Amino acid sequence: MYNQMVVQAELSDDQVDRVFHALAAATRRDILRRTIEGEHSVSALARDYEMSFAAVQKHVAVLEAAGLIIKRAEGRERLVRADPAMIARARALLARYEELWRGRIDRLDALLAEEPDAASTDPAPH
Repeated sequence: MYNQMVVQAELSDDQVDRVFHALAAATRRDILRRTIEGEHSVSALARDYEMSFAAVQKHVAVLEAAGLIIKRAEGRERLVRADPAMIARARALLARYEELWRGRIDRLDALLAEEPDAASTDPAPH
C-alpha cells in the first residue's frame, strides 16, 4: 500500500491514465522515440507514417496531453520534442510498479519455499 501511495504522489490518477493511454499505441511510442532523439516538425513526423496528417496530429495531441512531448510554434510549423522531465516521472512510476510486483513475487517465492509442517507431512491415520 505504501508503494502505491508514493506512485500516487508522483503522478495523479488522471496523469497516470493519460500516460498509459499515450503509450498504448505503437505509433505514439514511435513518435515519442523520435522526439527523444531530436525535435521534429509535425509535418516531418507525418511523412513517415501511412496515415493522414490529421491522424498524426491526433497522436501528437495525445502525447502532448499526457505531458510526454512539448509542442511549440516556429513560424508556420509546429515543432515537437520529448519532455525529459515527464518521461523521467513516467519511468519512476513504472519502476515503482516493478518494485511492488517484485516484492509480491518475492513473498510468494518465500511462501512456496517454506518447509511444510510436520503435521501436514505425516500420513493420515487409517
